[in-house]
Amino acid sequence: MTRVVVWVSEGTWEGCVDAAARLAPPDADVTLLHVTDAEVVAAASGAFEGLLGRGRHDPGEAVRELAGPAERRLLADAARRLGRPVRTEVRTGAVEREVTAACEGADLLVCARDGRRDRLGPPSLGHHTRFVVDHAPCAVLLVWPDQAPGLDSIPPEPPHPPHHRPGPPRPPGLPPP
Repeated sequence: MTRVVVWVSEGTWEGCVDAAARLAPPDADVTLLHVTDAEVVAAASGAFEGLLGRGRHDPGEAVRELAGPAERRLLADAARRLGRPVRTEVRTGAVEREVTAACEGADLLVCARDGRRDRLGPPSLGHHTRFVVDHAPCAVLLVWPDQAPGLDSIPPEPPHPPHHRPGPPRPPGLPPP
């Protein structure tokens, strides 16, 4: 059975789910994956401690508590949109490493471009997605979360240096021209 992981992330999940609905085999084992960035939780805690000191309510815990219902809603919306039985998986940690680890044993990862959406090219990938594309232990289907930009968004070719024709070899010890 084909195992498909769909990386569900705020702002791009619809494109991933739609691609999985179109392309995953009907009998595929599909997992909808959401990862909460541990750095966000740590930043909330660290900022609070730095400004107000220890001993008060840690907002990092509040971020974790708020993330749970939001994740569940997001995954439920994605499952409804996919329209087939799915598994869901929630992880917290370094996003790129958690997504890569979740792909162990998978046949396909469906993920979206999460960088610039106004032009084709490398800036269309955020750093988490770039890492995942480079390190995923399975095939990767990389989709545009919405309409792809046109070919006219490709930057022009860089100027090429003039062509040089090498002359005859210079005898040893001769100073350069």
